[in-house]
Amino acid sequence: MLLNRPTFPQLIIILFLALLVVLAIYADIPVTGLLSDSMVRLAMNGILVLSLLPMLKAGVGINYGLPVGIEAGLIGMCLAVNYRFSGFGGFCAALLAASLTAIVFGYLYALILNRVRGREEVAGVFIGFSVVMVMNFFWATAPFRNPAMLWPIGGQGMRPTIGLTAYFARILNGMGVIHWGPMVIPFGFLACFILIALLLGYFFKTRTGLALAAVGENEKFCALNGIRVNRIRSLAIIMSTVLAALGICFYAQSYGFIELYEAPLMMAFPAASAVLLGGSLSGRASIAQAIIGTFLFHAVYVFTGPIANNLLIPEVSEIMRVIIANGIILYALLYQGERRSHAQD
Repeated sequence: MLLNRPTFPQLIIILFLALLVVLAIYADIPVTGLLSDSMVRLAMNGILVLSLLPMLKAGVGINYGLPVGIEAGLIGMCLAVNYRFSGFGGFCAALLAASLTAIVFGYLYALILNRVRGREEVAGVFIGFSVVMVMNFFWATAPFRNPAMLWPIGGQGMRPTIGLTAYFARILNGMGVIHWGPMVIPFGFLACFILIALLLGYFFKTRTGLALAAVGENEKFCALNGIRVNRIRSLAIIMSTVLAALGICFYAQSYGFIELYEAPLMMAFPAASAVLLGGSLSGRASIAQAIIGTFLFHAVYVFTGPIANNLLIPEVSEIMRVIIANGIILYALLYQGERRSHAQD
C-alpha cells in the first residue's frame, strides 16, 4: 500500500506532484479546478487500469494487448450510434454490445496467449498492434448506415472521429455532480467507477477468484489439485478484455467522441504505467493500488498542462506524459529483472 511502503516511482511522482501544486499556486492557477479534472480523469481512465488486474492475478502479466478489448468497446459504441440509441439507455446498450463483442475477442485472444505461455506480455504488444491495423480495414468498409458516422463524400467508410453529443456524450459526468465550494466533484461518475471496482474486488474473493489468484502463484500446484489452469487463465483474459471494452465506453462518453483507426494503438502503455505506479512491481496488484496509481498518473498529466502553458511551453506536458509513462514501465522491467537475477543467485 502507498501509505506503508511507497515504491520509488511513487516517491518521485508524489514529489513531482507536490512541486506542480506549488507552481500552480505561484502561477495563480486554481488548484481546486485541477483536482476536479483529476477526479474526472480517474473515473474516465480507471476501468482501463482495473482491466489489467485479472491477468495480473492469474500470472499472465500486464495486458499490453489492451487494444483488443478497446476495439470491442468501439464496435459496441458504433452499433449503439448506428441505431441511434441515446441517453442513459443508449449508453447501456453500448455497454451490452461492447461486452458481448469483447467476450468473443477475449476468447480468441486467450487461445493465442495460452500457446505462448511465459511470453504473454511480448505477444500482447504485437497482438494489440495487429488488431488495430486489422480493424482499420473494418472501419473503412464497415456496413454502418448512420450518416453521422460516415464520410460525407461517398457515404462509405467510418470517420476517424464520431461525435456523441446527440447520443450519450458525458452522460455519466453529469450524474450527481456535487459543488463543494469552488470544487466540482463528479460523484455519479466516480460512483459508477467505484461500483465496478467493488464488484471486481468481490469477484476476487469468490471461489473462482481465489482459484485465479492461486493459478498466478503456482500453476503446477493448482494443476495437481484439479484446477483447470488453462480455463482459469482464459477466464482472466476474457475478463480483462471485457473490462477494457467497458473502460473505453466510459472514456469515450466522458471525452464526447469515439476515436477510431489508430487511436487505440498506444492506450495500453498509460494504463500499464498507472498500475505499475500504484505498486505492481512484483507482478501482482490490488484494486487500491490500481486506483492510487491511476490518480497519481493522471493528476500529474492534468497539472502539467496549464502550468506548462503559463510558465514553460505547451509541448512540455505531452513530453512529460510520455517520459513518465515509458520511464515507469522501464523501471518495472529493470526491477523485475533484478529480482529474477537475485533469485537465481
